[in-house]
Amino acid sequence: MRVSKNAYYNWRRNKDSARTKNSVILLKERIRVIFKDSKEIYGSCRIQKMLERENLNYCRSYIAILMKEMGLKSVLKRKFVNTTDSRHGFALAKNELDRAFSSSTIGEKWVSDITYIRVNDNWNYLTTIIDLADRKVVGWALSEDMTVQNTVLKAWIHARRNRTISNNFIFHSDRGVQYAANTMTNIFSFNRNITQSMSRKGNCWDNAVAESFFKTIKHEWLYRFKFTSYLQLFDKISQYITWYNTKRIHSSLDYLTPLEMELKLKHIIKNAA
Repeated sequence: MRVSKNAYYNWRRNKDSARTKNSVILLKERIRVIFKDSKEIYGSCRIQKMLERENLNYCRSYIAILMKEMGLKSVLKRKFVNTTDSRHGFALAKNELDRAFSSSTIGEKWVSDITYIRVNDNWNYLTTIIDLADRKVVGWALSEDMTVQNTVLKAWIHARRNRTISNNFIFHSDRGVQYAANTMTNIFSFNRNITQSMSRKGNCWDNAVAESFFKTIKHEWLYRFKFTSYLQLFDKISQYITWYNTKRIHSSLDYLTPLEMELKLKHIIKNAA
């Protein structure tokens, strides 16, 4: 073939380099796609888990190196602030949940909380209700005031339309006036299947899952924008919660999405019947 020995041995040494280079290019492209699909939220750990779903098995540190080379960095985090107005004369419920944040039954344990988000020079208030079985946001409400009707009650109605509750249902929250007010306690006491639960005084860890969601949505999404209207904020929250419920993988769910966990639990119940 009229090829010199030097040329032949040089080809032997480097014949796989082009293939390796192409594989790295393809891997970087998948990383970029996953990163963009995650709204630039996922770091190397979650991207590694998503790649494993495609049978692309690499260590997290290698993914981190490639992301650094590509200039891909998860959105920066900011300080999270939470407030609860517990200065009221309403009766308080015991902490029945007692930090038991896991459940194998959908509709058995829900946690709820309220946070505030700046819109121009005012505050809007986001209320969420999360099912601990699949960590799905089953109900939420955005309001321009802190009334019971526009916060907890509206989120509760939304949640009940989306999902049924079990016979030994627990609804857990902090000691805020919206949860202790007669409007909500009457609803809970009327249904004997519902047990209301509240965090202990000044103990944020008793409602850690609900508060963690607010930290997540703010750090991953809301802090990117400067909101000028209620409708703009509503649209961004709706986008995120839809993505969160259907596509965001959770370490607490063994890196499944809430939707995948919901289907898994329903499948288990169906097979057990």
